[in-house]
Amino acid sequence: MKTCLVVDDSKVIRKVARHILETLEFSVEEAEDGRAALAHCENAMPDVILLDWNMPVMSGMEFLRALRRAESGGEPKVVFCTTENDLAHIRAAIEAGADEYVMKPFDRETLHSKLQIVGVA
Repeated sequence: MKTCLVVDDSKVIRKVARHILETLEFSVEEAEDGRAALAHCENAMPDVILLDWNMPVMSGMEFLRALRRAESGGEPKVVFCTTENDLAHIRAAIEAGADEYVMKPFDRETLHSKLQIVGVA
């Protein structure tokens, strides 16, 4: 079973994402910010990370840069999950190491499609 780490400061978004991912047969873990997500990845690197952009403690971009520098940090696919829709934000995320992005709010079909694009669904 594939594993997904959902990183978002919104408990509601984490709950919705968990529900969708579990229907897609993912084992799901959650983190409320980038620092908690990094700690999780040090213990067990997931197959894919659904990552929020704006979070307290450590933002999605800060987390992504730290992840990609870590040993085995290049392995998980990273899908940014954000309300930021301008091209500059998307380009910055891809340049920092994101594999794909999905706009909030998202539904099952949209998320499934993005996971297929990155090769984990």
